Amino acid sequence: MHTTMLDVARLAAMDAQEAARLLTRVRAATLAGRDSKVAPRTEIGESWRRALNSGLDPDGDNRAGLLSLAEVERRRRRSPLAEVLPVLRDALVSVADAAQHIMVVSDAEGRLLWREGHPSVLKLADALGFEVGADWSEAAVGTNGVGTPLVTGRPVQVYSAEHFVASHHTWTCAGAPVVDPRDGRLLGVVDISGPLGTMHPATLSFVTSVARLAAAELRNRHFAALERLRTAAAPVLCRVGGRALAVDDNGWVAAVTGMPPLDRLALPKVPRAGRVWLPSLGMCAVEPLPGGRLVRVCEEADGSDTATARRVVLDVSRPRRCSVTVSGDTGSWTQELSPRHAELLFVLALNREGLSAAQLARDIFADPTRTVTVRAEMSRLRRHLAEVLAHRPYRFSEDVRVEVVRPDHAADLLPHSLSPSIARARGGHQRPAWQASEAP
Repeated sequence: MHTTMLDVARLAAMDAQEAARLLTRVRAATLAGRDSKVAPRTEIGESWRRALNSGLDPDGDNRAGLLSLAEVERRRRRSPLAEVLPVLRDALVSVADAAQHIMVVSDAEGRLLWREGHPSVLKLADALGFEVGADWSEAAVGTNGVGTPLVTGRPVQVYSAEHFVASHHTWTCAGAPVVDPRDGRLLGVVDISGPLGTMHPATLSFVTSVARLAAAELRNRHFAALERLRTAAAPVLCRVGGRALAVDDNGWVAAVTGMPPLDRLALPKVPRAGRVWLPSLGMCAVEPLPGGRLVRVCEEADGSDTATARRVVLDVSRPRRCSVTVSGDTGSWTQELSPRHAELLFVLALNREGLSAAQLARDIFADPTRTVTVRAEMSRLRRHLAEVLAHRPYRFSEDVRVEVVRPDHAADLLPHSLSPSIARARGGHQRPAWQASEAP
């Protein structure tokens, strides 16, 4: 049976009620495992699968308890998104109000921290539990414009019965994730939501642009902070002999002396003063500076402080929270990974004999000609992991034990990834049930 996949433009061209009825039929067939002439959009179908695997009730009231006001305020103060909230308000609130939408900003766990918009729409949102302090992660309420972008790391528009939970079918939403440019950490989601009849296909592009604007504002603040650190470090570096760097708490380099400049230094997750082994430099002495750290490379003539990396743990068990931990004679060091770097390290962990740039490009992009991109990303990785990553071909060093921590469900492995190699690692869980009729 030939299957047609839905898209937002087709839905927007239809009458709102007609589109909702079509989506309701598609959802019912999909959740029942029946063949259908119309399939959900790929990102929606994959989200439904995750919700089904988790045992979430599609027809129940799946609300979690609200955070207390004190906890909401604590999270607001700690969130970097508080720095750019004026930017979000200026760009979104007036437009959302005119379009009968509301603006919502969540943290990285899917908890709603800020919500503004037209009072009548806010009342409708209250009835759905879409209120400050509520948990709108996928694990809590299934497919939605807050929780789904947190899993995939990509902007998502969810319309009517594309929501996994039936009580949300009167609602439409579009959300885009905001990533901290300082450390690649997912900070939360900016979302515009409203009643069923207010959907427009351009909404997602608009929200995505505003999320990028927020990230750009954070980047500008980061550059200003590095400039302040550079000013504070200048007199100190003038007096230091040997190799030294002034870095912020995320490892971004403000100034160096006695060595070639670099953009970023991989630091322990919680930088501390004292002697610390860093994979890219060896044993270092770390001291506090206003707004950062002074890192001095210990030049030991007898090599007594030379450390050897013995074990690497690649943790890909949590979507968008991937990390690599390197352990050696002098302790361990952990770094969070970007989605692309998580993909590359996972593929290399599957291929201990090593892969060429063309082979990696084939396994990551399904295109062996994209070697320039692969070499650039591997160069960035090896700046921080030179002790454990070899090249020609690219591989983990032979004397290093590599362990991979995977998610409980194979289908949840790096859900953002479109890599053919990772799709194979997901096994038979990669093809949604409604596409089974197309399999050869």
